Order: sequence, then structure tokens, then C-alpha cells
Amino acid sequence: MIRFLLKRLIGLLFVVVGVTLITFFMGHFAPGDPIRVLLGDHPNAVLEAQLKHQYGLDLPLYQQYLNYMGHLIRLDFGLSFRSINRPVWDILKDGIPVSLELGLWGLFLQLLLGIPLGVASALRANTWIDTFNMGLALVLYAIPVFIFGVLFQLLIIWMDKQTGLRWPVTQWGTPWQYTWQDIQYKLAPILVYTAAGMAYYARLARTSMLEVLRQDYIRTARAKGLLENAIVYRHAFRNALIPLVTVIGVSIGFLVTGAFFTEKIFNLPGIANLTLEAIDSLDYPVLQATTVMLACSVVLGNLISDILYTVVDPRIRAE
Repeated sequence: MIRFLLKRLIGLLFVVVGVTLITFFMGHFAPGDPIRVLLGDHPNAVLEAQLKHQYGLDLPLYQQYLNYMGHLIRLDFGLSFRSINRPVWDILKDGIPVSLELGLWGLFLQLLLGIPLGVASALRANTWIDTFNMGLALVLYAIPVFIFGVLFQLLIIWMDKQTGLRWPVTQWGTPWQYTWQDIQYKLAPILVYTAAGMAYYARLARTSMLEVLRQDYIRTARAKGLLENAIVYRHAFRNALIPLVTVIGVSIGFLVTGAFFTEKIFNLPGIANLTLEAIDSLDYPVLQATTVMLACSVVLGNLISDILYTVVDPRIRAE
């Protein structure tokens, strides 16, 4: 098992290096000069040369990449082009807790609501329960997040007018605090982020569970007279989890950077707004940092999936 994890880690390390290589050169060859954008409408040749030297942009390209990797190993993402002499990490550190909190609560509710909904539909296949659950899931999954978020905001505004509650429709509150005021800010974005993911997990859980319930060993277990709960939850559900584990791993990878639309709609001070502002100002160090963070998160999520496979199905551990 340790040998397997070491092999996976080495392979995933090459993936991260490849991502850094691609993002670095894409940032270098992208249109526009960030230093001239920083100087604005009054360029100064001397100041431009000083800034390029300060950021190391006057070095050969290979040397710039080696310097970038050297700083990255020390978890130093460099300096922002937009905010002179301000480290990129200093910009991102305020947005990461917001995005991470939104992602964690969203994923928790997606699993808590979506998987039982899908299992219930599979056990009541082709009944009104199945039809209602899957119809609801299809609607939630089909509506784009940026549409669903705006509709949810309009609903909140209408409720505020009817009840006078003054429920907020933007911002986040204080990260990781849950006073009543903080909950008011956080509830709407979390529910919007949860909706599409919950629907996807429900449909995937139903499909996977139905496939397992049709297997020969399930019919054999029923023929032996095993209790239905034991058949469903000890045998069928555990095997149905294998496809779900793959998706859960990917979802874990997108915890920090996977809610761009939700963050933008509700004007949350997370990674999304920082990244979009970096695109507008050609702040490539910030873009490279968010891309590397996403790559590392996806790599970590895939590794967690590999570990969960061995927990769900011991045969994988043996192989």
C-alpha cells in the first residue's frame, strides 16, 4: 500500500510540474504587457526597466522559470504585478478561507442530500418517489448556476419585501464564524452551490445503485434469505460507492477554486473575484498561483480517491 501511494505521489508530482510549466509559458506568451498596464497612460522607460528588473523579467526565459520553481518549492508565489511589492500569497490568503468554507459546506450538503436521494430512488425505481426525486434533480442540474443564483437572489428580495426580514443577498460574513448574522450571509451561497452538485450525486448514486442491485450476487443473497437492509447497505451500497468515490475525489480537488460563478454572483471575497481581477489587470503571478493551487487540489483529490478505493473495495488493496 505504501509503495502504491509513493508511486502515485511521484506520478502526481510530474503532473503538478507539467501544470506549472504550461501556466508559466502561457503567462509569458499571453497578449499584453503587464508592466505597461501597471504604468498606465504615462509610460516611463526608466521605471519600466526598473520594474522588469525587479520582477526578473529581463532574465532569459529558462532562468525565469527556474527562479519561479525555486520560489514555488518554498510556497512563495512571487510578487503581484498589480500591487507593487505585494506578495501573491498576501493577496490570496484572505480569499482562501472564504472559498474553502463555501466548498466544504457545499460538498458536505451535496453528499448528505444527494446520495441518500439517489439510493432512495434506486430502491423505489419507477415509482412516483423515483420520478419526483429524479425530476427535481434534473431541473436543479439543468439550470446553470449563474441563472439559479440570480433567481435565488430575486426570491430573497421578494421574501424581504413580504416579511421585512432584510435577509442579505451578497457578501459572506466572517469566515468560520456562525452567529445568526453570519448564517444569514452564508446560507444562500451555500445552497446555490449545493444545488447542482446534489442533483449530480443523486443521479449518479441512483444509476450506480441500480446497476449493482441487478447483479447476480444480490439475487443470490436474497435467495439465501438475508435481511434486505443487510443486502442493500452492506453489499449493494458499498459496491455502488466505487463510482461515487471518483467524483468525490474530483470534488475535493475543486473545493477552493470550484465555485467561481457562485462567488461572483454573491460578490464573495473569495478566490474567484481575485482571479477575475487578475485577468483584467494581467496579473499573471496571481493567475499562475490559482492555477497551481487548483492542480495541487485535484492531485490531492485523486490521491484521496485512490485511498478511499481500498477502503470501499478490499480487492483493490489486494491487487
